[in-house]
Amino acid sequence: MRTPNSQSREILALALPAFLALVAEPLFLLADTAIVGHLGTAQLAGLGVASAILVTAAGVFVFLAYGTTSIVARQVGAGHERAALASGLDGIWLALILGVPAAVGVGLGAAPLSGLFGASADVLGQATIYLAISAAGIPAMLVVLAATGALRGLQDTRTPLVASVLGFGGNLVLNLWFVLGLGWGIAGSAWGTVLAQSAMALGLVAVVVRRALQVHAPLRPEPGRVVRAAATGVPLLVRTLALRAILLVTTWVAAGLGEVPLAAHQVAGTIWTFQAFALDALAIAAQALTGKALGAGDAAAVRAATTTMIRWGAWAGLGFGLLLAAGSGGAAALLVIGATGWLSGLVFVVDGVLIGAGDGRWLAGAMAATLGLYLPFVLAVRWQTPVLAGLGDPVAVAVLWAVFMVFMGIRWGFLWHRVRGDAWLVTGAER
Repeated sequence: MRTPNSQSREILALALPAFLALVAEPLFLLADTAIVGHLGTAQLAGLGVASAILVTAAGVFVFLAYGTTSIVARQVGAGHERAALASGLDGIWLALILGVPAAVGVGLGAAPLSGLFGASADVLGQATIYLAISAAGIPAMLVVLAATGALRGLQDTRTPLVASVLGFGGNLVLNLWFVLGLGWGIAGSAWGTVLAQSAMALGLVAVVVRRALQVHAPLRPEPGRVVRAAATGVPLLVRTLALRAILLVTTWVAAGLGEVPLAAHQVAGTIWTFQAFALDALAIAAQALTGKALGAGDAAAVRAATTTMIRWGAWAGLGFGLLLAAGSGGAAALLVIGATGWLSGLVFVVDGVLIGAGDGRWLAGAMAATLGLYLPFVLAVRWQTPVLAGLGDPVAVAVLWAVFMVFMGIRWGFLWHRVRGDAWLVTGAER
């Protein structure tokens, strides 16, 4: 029987490596942002526009990580290791099937996609360059998502940590060389990212394949299984599309405020991503542990772990928020982000629990409803652009981030209502 101490150790064993991996990514992204920032405001703002599109293009397929984690973890909990690895490989094959056409579409549509944000001609040119090159790395990005999800479902968060440190470290070195050393400008940053992502994908796939060979799991794709994996991911895809729509419309509003506010929004967004990724470590542990325990038929353990992780999420969010506020230098947008860190911690943990439980349909509906409720708030900022411009760029960006936190509050309301009930606690190897 699990004790509270053993359960806490299990959470930490998964969350700590996940935390270090998640923190590594935004730290290197911050460094990349600083490197591109040396090129000028137009390049930095262009990076903000292109990054929003690129992250959306890959982010809509985040179900490759989340869904694979849940499916693999349930099979592990039920004692079906061979089936678990077969499911993980299904996710990787699906990533390739989806990644190639996505890369072609984004690459060919780089200019019109960048133009959707209404930025200036200089910003549009820089965004188009970055996006057209970076699109080549989308298949590798999706493979990384799927392979990472498979390893998390196998209760292994250490291997993704190693891959993140090596991959993002290589990305930083390449960016310094290409951008500052060779003088390739923003194109150098894009090429560095593509090469680093490809190396990460190859390394993670090699680990999953080695483990699959050890239990004689099939390596070739089986169409029926791949189709089932895709169908399982559809609700999470809908959820992610709604979430990405929220992030994109917020960036669109920031672009309407001007180049300087858009660049400031990019910096604040990168810092928020750092905080979010750090707090998401508990969500990753929640996904893996929830799926495994439900696969083993232990709903009581899931409820106990959820209570523990909600408490930890709130305290961790508060701690990160206080640190961010203390180091904000008085920047109003960063003060807003820091003051609501506790809320982010709660949202990410419960979201992770429900993803781990395979509660995708409910999550899709809740996020769609959240989008509908958030739009009037963020569009009000767009309509008041002349007024905000008169108040100054720092105030305008802070107001936009305060409105973004309204979205987080709405999201938390839905999640808390769901997790208090029992409808999501479905046990067994498959949901």
